[in-house]
Order: sequence, then C-alpha cells, then structure tokens
Amino acid sequence: MEDNLQLCIAKMRDNNFSDTAILQFERMYKVWQADDAGWMREEDVTPLKPEDVPAVSDIYDSMSSHVAHTALAKTAILKLNGGLGTSMGLDGPKSLLPVRRHKARRMRFIDIILGQVISTRAHHKIQLPLILMNSFRTSKDSLNAVHHNRRFHQAEIPVEIVQHQQPKIIAHSGKPVTFNVNPELEWCPPGHGDVYSTLWESGILDVLQSHGIEYIFISNSDNLGARPSSIIAGHFAKSKADFMVEVSKKTVADRKGGHFVINNETGRLTLREMSQVHPDDKAEALDDTIHPYFNTNNIWIRISALKKLLKKYDGVLPLPVIRNNKTVDPTDSSSAHIVQLETAMGAAISLFENSTCIEVNRSRFLPVKTTEDLFILRSDRFHLTDAFEMEDGNYVFPDVSLDQRYYKNIQDFDERFPYGVPSLAAAASVTIEGDWTFGQNTHCFGKAYLEDLGQPSYVPNGEYIGHQGIEPNEWLH
Repeated sequence: MEDNLQLCIAKMRDNNFSDTAILQFERMYKVWQADDAGWMREEDVTPLKPEDVPAVSDIYDSMSSHVAHTALAKTAILKLNGGLGTSMGLDGPKSLLPVRRHKARRMRFIDIILGQVISTRAHHKIQLPLILMNSFRTSKDSLNAVHHNRRFHQAEIPVEIVQHQQPKIIAHSGKPVTFNVNPELEWCPPGHGDVYSTLWESGILDVLQSHGIEYIFISNSDNLGARPSSIIAGHFAKSKADFMVEVSKKTVADRKGGHFVINNETGRLTLREMSQVHPDDKAEALDDTIHPYFNTNNIWIRISALKKLLKKYDGVLPLPVIRNNKTVDPTDSSSAHIVQLETAMGAAISLFENSTCIEVNRSRFLPVKTTEDLFILRSDRFHLTDAFEMEDGNYVFPDVSLDQRYYKNIQDFDERFPYGVPSLAAAASVTIEGDWTFGQNTHCFGKAYLEDLGQPSYVPNGEYIGHQGIEPNEWLH
C-alpha cells in the first residue's frame, strides 16, 4: 500500500498539485490504509439536549441591535460552490441552475446568493465580503455569473478560492485510477472539510483580517436559507466561542443526516455522521427523541482561532476520514469501483476548545439535492422577497416522490413541467408514478397521486390532482 500511496503522490506532483494538497491526501490515505472503521459508539457519546442548545427564537428579543450590527459588519460570507449537480444530470455548476423568477427575471442559485449579499450590504451599510469556494470545474462559469451582476462589487478581497483535487483510488488495490475515456474523472474533491486547508493556503484569512473581518459564515450554495443574519452573528460574537454550528430539529426527512454529540472522553462537541454509526447503534442514532438535532452545515468561525489551529497542524486539520465508494464514472455502474476519501467541514468542531451550537428554524435550511427538492422550491409554497429571502408560511413541506425514470435528470424534469410545477399550497404529499407532462395552472391537493399508465400521459390545463388522480370536473350525484 505504501508503494501505491507513492504512485498517487507522484501523480499529484506530475500535475503540479501543491504541497498542502499532497499533505492532506497523504494523511487521508494513511487513515484509510489503517482500515480504522471510525465508529462512534452510542455508549461513548452523550446526545445534545434542548437545555444545551440556545435557540434563535429565544435570543431574538434580547439581542442588542448595536451588537448584532457590529458583529455582522465583521463577518465574511463563504459559500461552498464546487458542486456540479451530477446527481441531477447537470454537467456545470449546480449554482447556475434556475430556481424561480423574481419580477419576471429568471433567478439561479448564484443570483439569489448575490441578491442576499447586496441587499444585506445596503440595509446594514457594511462591506460583507462574499467568497466562493469553487472547484476547477465550477470556477470559470461561476465567476462569469458574478461579474455579470452589475450591482455586485468587490475589489480588494478575492471573490473565490479554489478547492483542492486528489486522485480517486482503485478500491481493491489502493492505486490511483486511470480512465483514458475521460481523464478528468480520475480526480475528485476531498469533501467540504477541504475548506480549511484551502483557506490556509490561499492566504485569504490574512486579507480578511486586514479589512477588519473577524468571523466567517460558511454554508452550501444550494442552501438558499443560509442568509446573512445579524442576530446569529451577534450571538456568536457575544458567546466568545471560536466555532458555532447551526442545528435544527429533526423531521423524518433529516434522519439520515449527521448530528452532534458530546464525546464522553474529551467532553467536546463532536460531529457524528451516519457512516460513523455502528450498525448496532443505528436505531438509537435515528431516534429523534434521543438525538433531536441535525447538522445544517451552516458554520460560524472566529478567524483568529482558525488561523491558530491551522498553524498548529501545518494547514491540514486531523479530521475523520469518510470513505465514499463509487464507480470512476458516476453515470456508469459498470466502470471501475473506486474510493473517494473525504472529510466533513463540521467535524472540525471537536478541534476547538470552546465550540457551541445554536438552534435555528427550518427557514435557514432549504437544501436542493434532488429534483424533488427543486420541485418544492419552484412551487407556490415559496415567495422570493425583494431581500431575496425564500419565504414560506411554516417551512413544513409535503413529501414528494417523483418517478426517477422520468424526473431525476433536470432536462427530463423541465420537459415535463413546461409551464412550471403544479400548485402545492393544499398538498400533503405528491406521488407521481410513470411519465406525466403537466399543463398550465395545475394543482395538487391532499395526498396527490398519479399512477403509471404505461405510456406518456398528460395533465390538462387547470386540472386538480388528488388521491384518486386527476379529479373529475363534474359533481357526483
């Protein structure tokens, strides 16, 4: 295995990868090589309890507007923007996917993010720098979108940092994979835990400090709920914590996500991903009466503390390693089985002496991982405000199940909703089986259900879909 590690490192050097990128990969490879399963047993951790986690709703009224404003004025926004959305059939930046319209303009994720930053800058009269952590494959197109926005200006602080790449590893041998059909697929990102070594190597932490920035708020670009918040910034500043994660109460949809626990040995907050849960502990880990909170991946960090920690570890934090088993071509299950080694950003919580969590409501967690998520975001459940907030009444959404044969890829999805998705205002759930195309002004209500008719089918304009399918339009006697 040591020889195979050296083959990987040689490949990285041949492609002019940095010493930090190589050092990070080498550490991850050796952890994988040691075959440490990395279980976090239930008996070794203590669940977070409501009394351990302050809620935004409880601090809102007592937060001084001056404290809140001052803290946000010392904050930079960092968006993880390296994703291509391959699970939805995209081959470009996921953040360039249209979400909905605002005053007749088509708005993509990146447009809404920029709108949130611009409106917050204007409202609070602060600098609020925005940084995108792009991948090599999202950098050009994402920056073009940013530069095309005539209202967004940022001169002295770079708008992007570029995350590292590393080799995909052949699962059974540990050698770097070779894929002559598409050599780009020989490489993968190291997970969003790479944000720390990328920040370190870029030197941008020093630049931010020189402009009076003390805190970074990091979130995923596909989570439009993660808007700049003066209240949360103020709480973080007052807490004196170095690292804070926004958590939210679990619903059935969140059971598979990571959650935070207290490590009994160290007494520190620790992220436990579901991949680190022993099979014997799975029932307890999924029980929301035992572990009521999940990780939103919205993270606040004090720059001075992060720099100190990164210096201690030469830019590569000792985060738990996640083994992501895939095929070299994600769209071809017959291609070689490989391992992608990754780390999670939230896992850094255990490295800081004074970390904390804060409970936020669902309005701050609106991720889009599938076309089913996009189906809800594009519906009339949401209104995009002039401050670019994705606004809904209660943020409790219908369960949506779309036939993966016809709706998984965005091109197929868009073809079947040429006039937009149906109204979901009265829907408790939506299940579509088979190949259905929708006309204008269609409505789902109750437990809406369309069965597979075995052929392409059509929902005419103005129709209502309930638990019996397309509802008859005459009164029954």
